[in-house]
Amino acid sequence: MTKKIDKKLVLDIISAIARFYMAYIWIKAGAAKIGEHMSVTQSIKAYEIFTPEWSNYLAFLIGPLELIGGVLLLLGIFLRQSAVIGTIVLGLFMVGIGQAWARGLGIDCGCFSVDPNENAQVMNYMTTLARDTFYIVLMVWTIKRPFAKFALHP
Repeated sequence: MTKKIDKKLVLDIISAIARFYMAYIWIKAGAAKIGEHMSVTQSIKAYEIFTPEWSNYLAFLIGPLELIGGVLLLLGIFLRQSAVIGTIVLGLFMVGIGQAWARGLGIDCGCFSVDPNENAQVMNYMTTLARDTFYIVLMVWTIKRPFAKFALHP
């Protein structure tokens, strides 16, 4: 006798994976930037989009904002809104990466490690963009079907 697969359970599992995996990704990325102001500033400047002053300001913001976004997803606070903002941020990151690739800049994305001595290699642009596209899919899934179980304020 075959068991019927519970569609709702499968969708709940996918939703849980999307929410908690992206919480992990945002927290990991943000935590790597905390206390690394100079390295984050250098990483932002390498994209050659912002002035040194703006790169400095953004370096103060990006790590804590990524960390906050991850915690919001983890705790289930404003799930849809958090996922919308995360999707927009990922899209902006992808624009930055795409323009660096198009202009032939040889940089590291500064996504999860901002130690210039540790990652002295050029990112694989296609792989990074594919990874971020996958992250956007997970964020959009969370927008459309948030896993509200264990959420403090879905």
